[in-house]
Amino acid sequence: VQLQASGGGLVLPGGSLRLSCAASGRNFRIGVLGWFRQAPGKEREFVAARRWSGGGDHYANSVKGRFTISSDNVKNTLFLQMNSLSPEDTAIYYCAATPRRLILSTIWQPPAYDYWGQGTQVTVSS
Repeated sequence: VQLQASGGGLVLPGGSLRLSCAASGRNFRIGVLGWFRQAPGKEREFVAARRWSGGGDHYANSVKGRFTISSDNVKNTLFLQMNSLSPEDTAIYYCAATPRRLILSTIWQPPAYDYWGQGTQVTVSS
């Protein structure tokens, strides 16, 4: 299974970015695709996730109302639209996947995911 993340970059505070995560792999059936981020000196934290076959989207409180996930289920691609970005959003953003349908209490936990992409840097700075 390969996860290819892209779309990061440098943006001004208040700006927007759109990240993409393309999942590929023979016979890989997606249960959940999600986004995490890790800022320097901090632990990796949950951002958002989508249950692939229905079951809704989930967001961290810190990004609710600003970030929106969407997907192209044919291309097994997850998008993260990030608006109203602030310097606190600066981090490496990772996409993660698992074939399991995670319960709510685990969907935000990094160990629940089996596959990780290489990360894409998002820097919010003036």
